[in-house]
Amino acid sequence: MLLVLVREVAVRAEDLVVSYGNVIALDRSSFEIPSGAITAVIGPNGSGKSTLLSTIAGLVKLSGGSIELLPDHEREPTISFVLQTTKVNDALPISVEEVVAMGRYADKGPFERFKKEDADAISLAMERTGVSDLARRHLNHLSGGQRQRAFVAQGLAQDHDLLLLDEPLTGIDIAAAQAIDRVIHNEITRGCSVIMTTHDLTEARIADHALLLSGKVVASGPPEEVLTAENLMTAYGPSLLHVEDGQVFLDDAAHAPTASRHLHRDRTIHTEASPGDFHSEN
Repeated sequence: MLLVLVREVAVRAEDLVVSYGNVIALDRSSFEIPSGAITAVIGPNGSGKSTLLSTIAGLVKLSGGSIELLPDHEREPTISFVLQTTKVNDALPISVEEVVAMGRYADKGPFERFKKEDADAISLAMERTGVSDLARRHLNHLSGGQRQRAFVAQGLAQDHDLLLLDEPLTGIDIAAAQAIDRVIHNEITRGCSVIMTTHDLTEARIADHALLLSGKVVASGPPEEVLTAENLMTAYGPSLLHVEDGQVFLDDAAHAPTASRHLHRDRTIHTEASPGDFHSEN
């Protein structure tokens, strides 16, 4: 007998529209994001991925439609949002421990002191991301991967049901990416939901759920149904997507250019990923 896993819904949008002035960043879209799952948001540069995360976090005013976070056990869900490190001034004279501690500020009053539970949350977040030994180091003395782990730790330190990660695995070394990936999957075992933007098709393919964007939601659902050649062609267009000998090649501007194409699976952090039809031209 085939058992079908039916997940609860964490986020639901109906005819959602987001614009900045006269520029529409995310056109009319309806979708659902499952609870207790990893959802990958993928699409070309400028497709609205970061805008979608900001909208879910409540940081962007809607131009139309609606979006709602559905409560779990009759309690309003809490959100932790981790930005791309490229959007943060890494030259700030601030230590890793201070960066992680900022995750606890959201629940504190202006003059409220940290308690033992705050210190424990900060310590655990640094331990989970492998930056405990970097606690006193300043951001400008860290590698890109170390900075990324520090900011993910900040997100973990904050109380949350929904973890939003903007390009958490882009531009960092394999070791750092693997450490962050373990944290992401561990969040699900803790009962949290994770929504992460990515440029990596392999990463999107092994998620529980996928949203494909191109100025709007092109497709939403199981990755094998969303990341088809037809849907990818709609999202990326013929200038970025090429089909040769039955295989799909993607010109991914998020990665540094190289002289030739290579398989996503050749560099993926997921050794369990099966060989697929998606290639990257970098």
